[in-house]
Amino acid sequence: MPYLTSTKAGTASTDVRTGFGIPGYAHPLVAPTEWGELTRPGTPLHWVVLNVADGPGSRLDPHCLEAAGRLRNAGVRVLGHLDTGHGVRTFGEVISDAHRYIDWYRVDGFLLDRCPTERVSLPEVRRTVTTLRGIRDDGHIVLGHGTHPHPGYAETADQLVTFSGSWSDYRWSQVAEWTADHPPERFCHFVHGVPRPHLEEALRIARWQGASTIYFTDHTDRGGRADPWETMPGYWDEIVSRIGTGVSE
Repeated sequence: MPYLTSTKAGTASTDVRTGFGIPGYAHPLVAPTEWGELTRPGTPLHWVVLNVADGPGSRLDPHCLEAAGRLRNAGVRVLGHLDTGHGVRTFGEVISDAHRYIDWYRVDGFLLDRCPTERVSLPEVRRTVTTLRGIRDDGHIVLGHGTHPHPGYAETADQLVTFSGSWSDYRWSQVAEWTADHPPERFCHFVHGVPRPHLEEALRIARWQGASTIYFTDHTDRGGRADPWETMPGYWDEIVSRIGTGVSE
């Protein structure tokens, strides 16, 4: 893409607080420690994604309802996971899932995972986001592209996930020039396979590329056979301390 560069000046400023966007832990029965840690006072959370069963599931899950309720009572924003299938899933399917999230879990917004990136898909994504804002007043909308999309998407949602992938790719990644026109709080980076000794380097890359919502983990996708986001990183306390005390700013 011609609008990519590796020399963009850093845009993060001292008044922008880095925090976590949690892509979605495993079910609360499988990962009770992870869900419990999210309500610890002082944890720098921007939002947490609730993914019941590749979406809201076919019926209300009382364990997920309890976990979401604890987060919301603690003042943490909970987003429902909506899979767009890179634009393959229909508008009706996505909106139906959104209604179930609202009715069952009272979510505060949505993460549109596997969101298209091409300009041709922009009108349909705009239609979806407009409808989501209609069914959830003041809903926080995150587009989960995982890479830099066409710049027009930046005007559509509250935040864009412009990187989701491995540390080996992230440390050599480039940033789109057009992102310099937007503040860091508009962008999110999810990186797996980050070794503990490279945490500070990863934080520097996020600051340099202008992303204030992050999630780093030492878990990997094991060649695409595992979900690296399902469990808490082994250095959770350390990264919480680094971000929570402003070390990363």
